[in-house]
Amino acid sequence: MYPLQLLTASALALATMTPLAASAQAATSIPGYTYGQKSLARAPYTLQDLESLKKAMLLSDEDLRYLRMSKAILADQTEAILDVWYGFVASTPELVVFFKNNKTGAPDGAYLSAVRKRFGQWILDTADANYDQAWLDYQYEIGLRHTSPKKNKTDKADSVPSVNFRYLSALTIPITTTLKPFLAKKGASAADVEKMHAAWVKSVLMQSILWSYPYVRDGRF
Repeated sequence: MYPLQLLTASALALATMTPLAASAQAATSIPGYTYGQKSLARAPYTLQDLESLKKAMLLSDEDLRYLRMSKAILADQTEAILDVWYGFVASTPELVVFFKNNKTGAPDGAYLSAVRKRFGQWILDTADANYDQAWLDYQYEIGLRHTSPKKNKTDKADSVPSVNFRYLSALTIPITTTLKPFLAKKGASAADVEKMHAAWVKSVLMQSILWSYPYVRDGRF
């Protein structure tokens, strides 16, 4: 956390906003980040569906408390976390292919950079654990952006038309495994680190399940 005396007036205002208000402000500076915007389609699953999914995953109020605890620890480490995650993608041909330019066959740097900004905000949104309708609608939007109806369009990229769903769920492991050392960097007890990490595993998996909707057919979501 930054010392209070170093906060500008605008940063202090952002720090005291509700999660949705902070997300809305972030949307003005992160291209393609539309959390909370009225332009988003309403999610085809309901808040009650979400509650049932949380129950099936054993995602408890205690988990949400530990997710929110993690935000103060991770907020000023997002760039370092993204360096690790992007390094993993770059070293995994099965993943980097989804960012390749169709004409050159090389990774599209502008596309990767644009996604990275939203990925950093996703870390903070995940730690907010603010599971309201606006959050639910944005999960649906994220799912669509991995499939042919919307992939590439947000960033005007010329890349492959969709991401294979199997990788969305598989990434739960490298994302949460590599996050754990960052959770331990600010002096939290070993027990608290374990609980924050367990909460992150559940949350990331839950989000990937929600993102599956555009991939699932015949009403079997």
